[in-house]
Amino acid sequence: MENSPVLLTEWSEGSGCGCKIAPAVLEQILHASGSFASKDTQLLVGNSSKDDAAVYQVSEEIAVINTVDFFTPIVDDAFDFGRISAANAISDVYAMGGKPLFANAILCWPVEKLSPELAAKALAGAKQICNEAGIELAGGHSIAGKDPVFGLSVTGMVHPRKIKKNEGSQEGDLLFLTKPLGLGVLATAIKRKKITPEEYQKFLEVACQLNRIGEILGNHEEVHAITDVTGFGLLGHALEMAEGADLSIQLYFHQLPLLEGVNEYIQGFVFPDNTYRNWNAFQGKVSGVEGMDLVVLCDPQTSGGLLISVAEENLDWFEMTMALHRQTAWKVGKFLQKGDFRIQVVHD
Repeated sequence: MENSPVLLTEWSEGSGCGCKIAPAVLEQILHASGSFASKDTQLLVGNSSKDDAAVYQVSEEIAVINTVDFFTPIVDDAFDFGRISAANAISDVYAMGGKPLFANAILCWPVEKLSPELAAKALAGAKQICNEAGIELAGGHSIAGKDPVFGLSVTGMVHPRKIKKNEGSQEGDLLFLTKPLGLGVLATAIKRKKITPEEYQKFLEVACQLNRIGEILGNHEEVHAITDVTGFGLLGHALEMAEGADLSIQLYFHQLPLLEGVNEYIQGFVFPDNTYRNWNAFQGKVSGVEGMDLVVLCDPQTSGGLLISVAEENLDWFEMTMALHRQTAWKVGKFLQKGDFRIQVVHD
């Protein structure tokens, strides 16, 4: 086992957030379990809003954020797997406008087939990202299993009046995205051993980038809503924002940022199978999708960027804030009065 290279992506059918349960099936599970019902008035955010994390108020000034996120390997290198998993999990706290405090690891490992040293590398990668976020990897839980799985449960905090939900957008708001799309496409290229070294390094750079700008924006009322883009793709998470606010979104397709090489891979039909799963779940709520647009829109992202809803009159402030914190943000849409479709894709 130690003498031959181990390719972690060969140990899973799906990879990263692409291994999420299909949206329609998840909805069925949550409804059947009664998970949308909550009687505790201190639970400020739960399952009912399909948000990024749970938020529980403990005092007039403090609410606790908690999230859990884990998945099968998205890359072959165990250290990189740990880094991406950690950045992805911590993102949920940032997406609520919160400050991460500490994390616990979740590890499932086939210890009789994959060396414990590889599991240690995944933990080391996660610890590096936790250090970048200024938090401790404090503990966790592990089991032996058939497939390698890794992730974090992250605890954070936020002021109860500064929570950024995914449902707070207002008509006329502009929609921004903070990372380029195509992580799922490139993850498939990795699994099929087609990716170039340059593409892989850019993939890692984006997937390991912390969405810490969310914590900063949590202090500003000019920002009405935030969510991060993960396994349901840009379309799925934009739909959650539109439906939560009872509005529609005009989405500017040609302004969507893409990682280098993504279009070429799409033309060669190199993209995740779960892209179609996402499209089948969302297509009835969308207009204007042409040809292979659906791949870009529904590509499952792992540790994707933030979608940020900002009042149009505060555009100058937002752009200055992004520049101050050296954060790139692309304007990708606008919130409109509710129409026949929740998402209107335009190509102008």
